[in-house]
Amino acid sequence: MSVNHYENFPVASILMPKRLRRAVEIIYHFARQADDFADEGDLLNEERFTALDSFRNELNRIATNETPLTPLFRDLADIIAQHQLPLQLFHDLLDAFSQDVLKKRYSNFDEVLDYCRRSANPVGRLLLHLYEEATPSNLIYSDAICTSLQLINFWQDISKDYAIDRIYLPQDEMAHFCVTEAHISESRVDKEWQQLMQFQAKRARDLMRSGTPLGSILTGRIGLEMRLIIAGGNRILDKLETAQFDMFRQRPILRPFDWVIMLGKSAPFNF
Repeated sequence: MSVNHYENFPVASILMPKRLRRAVEIIYHFARQADDFADEGDLLNEERFTALDSFRNELNRIATNETPLTPLFRDLADIIAQHQLPLQLFHDLLDAFSQDVLKKRYSNFDEVLDYCRRSANPVGRLLLHLYEEATPSNLIYSDAICTSLQLINFWQDISKDYAIDRIYLPQDEMAHFCVTEAHISESRVDKEWQQLMQFQAKRARDLMRSGTPLGSILTGRIGLEMRLIIAGGNRILDKLETAQFDMFRQRPILRPFDWVIMLGKSAPFNF
C-alpha cells in the first residue's frame, strides 16, 4: 500500500495481478523520481524545474511517437501503448510536483483540492485504466479515495512538511479555529489545534466513505487491494484521533497488528 514517501501507491503488492506489476512499478518510478526532483537534496529551484522539464520533454517524445532518450521513458512508452494510458495524467503529476517547488501555503480548501486533483487523483485513475475499470462512476469514486489519502498523508506528515516550509492546512480554516503557524513550530496541541484537526479528519473520512463503493465494484485481488487501501487510510485517521492529533510526537504508522485489523475490515461483506 505504501512505499517510502510516495505513500499511496500499491507497488508490486502480492495482491496485484502479476500481469500488471511491471506497469505499476514503472509508473511508481516515474512518480517517485519526479517527486524527488521537487523535494529532495539541496537543488536550486531552477535546477528542480529543469529536471521536471526533462520529464515533460520525454512525455512529449512519447506523444509524437519519438523514441524517448532514457530507459525509464522507453519502458513508460511501452506500458502507455499497451494499456492506452492517458498521457495527461502524467503531465498532471509533473504539474503538482512543480507547484511544490514554489507554493508553500494554501489559502483555502479549494486550492488544496486542486493540488490533490493533480498530485493524487492521477495515481488512482492510472490504476483504473490498468485494471480496465475506468468507467465514469469508478473514476469519481477513485478521485474521492485518492484525495482522502492525500489529505490523510498531509495530516500525518505536518511536521515533516513544515521542516521544508510547507503547510497544506488551508489558511482560512486555520484562522477560523484560531490556529497559527506557531502551533506547528512549537508542536502545540491545544483545544484549538484539536478542533481544527478534528474538522480535517472528518472531511477526509467523509471523502473516503464516498469512494468506498469502489472496493466492492472491483472484484478479486484488485478489489481486496482497494479495500485494504481504504482500510489503511481509515486506520491512520483512527490513530490520529486516538493520539488527540498530536502527530508531532506520535506520527501514526501502520504496524503488523494493524494489518490484521485491516484485513478483517476488508472482507467483501463490509462493503
